Amino acid sequence: MMPTNHDLPEVPLAWARQDIEQRLFFPGGRHTCVNTIVAMLLGVVLSGLFYGALQVLIGGSAAEMFTQRGLIPYAIVFFSFWSLAIILLKSRKLSFQKQALLHHVVPEDPDFILSASNVNVIEDRIYQIVDDPKYFVLYNRIIVALANLRNLGRIGDVDEILRSQADNDEATAETSYSLIVGFVWAIPVLGFIGTVIGLSQAIGRFDIVLEQASNIDGIKSGLTGVTGGLSIAFVTTLQALVAALVIQLLLTFLKKSEQEFLDECSRYCTNQIVNRLRIMPFERVREED
Repeated sequence: MMPTNHDLPEVPLAWARQDIEQRLFFPGGRHTCVNTIVAMLLGVVLSGLFYGALQVLIGGSAAEMFTQRGLIPYAIVFFSFWSLAIILLKSRKLSFQKQALLHHVVPEDPDFILSASNVNVIEDRIYQIVDDPKYFVLYNRIIVALANLRNLGRIGDVDEILRSQADNDEATAETSYSLIVGFVWAIPVLGFIGTVIGLSQAIGRFDIVLEQASNIDGIKSGLTGVTGGLSIAFVTTLQALVAALVIQLLLTFLKKSEQEFLDECSRYCTNQIVNRLRIMPFERVREED
């Protein structure tokens, strides 16, 4: 009989207790996927802390760049911190997943041979390490492959199933970046929208200045409003481009780290599972059938 979470009061890797989103009392995304609501709320909190720090610690013109330039800077800041929250949560979840690679599920006996008759040995060892294998990229692959081996007894299918699961994991990982990739695209667009708004305000005020001013002094005074509009245009563009650059760099490093982790999982499965497979004499006829 397969052990359950209740049968194992303490395991080295307990997703229910150690996953970052579970620890924040929210439903955790599977594997390295991030709960969108948690990331959004964390983005709101970080945005609030950012504006609080601007007012208290910095102030002056630096604070005005984010508070006196219309609504666009607020949107840029919010989407930027939402993106950073996703990166933060995902990096913590990835770090937790990597710990699975440190545990061996195959007995250390070099003579141990994995077959359909002793699949339960590997499954029992997995349940001694984690509370629920389906929440771990590595162990979910192994459990799915071993279930097929136990039910069908076909040794040759195990490697193919592991490869199929690896492809699914890569597709899932790529999909988990969809939201933040959208933000990386949207943030510069917001900056360009701010540019258009600022330029339109500057041009509109310049026309008014030319119509109403009767002397050079009046024109000089009126140009103050024109330069304010230009300030909105250039500052919002700068904010958006810098934010998008930082997020894109962090995203690139994170995706590289996750891809390396998935590659490590594939090597682990090859060394721990595929290389231990043998067709036992009493199973040869079944395999041929």
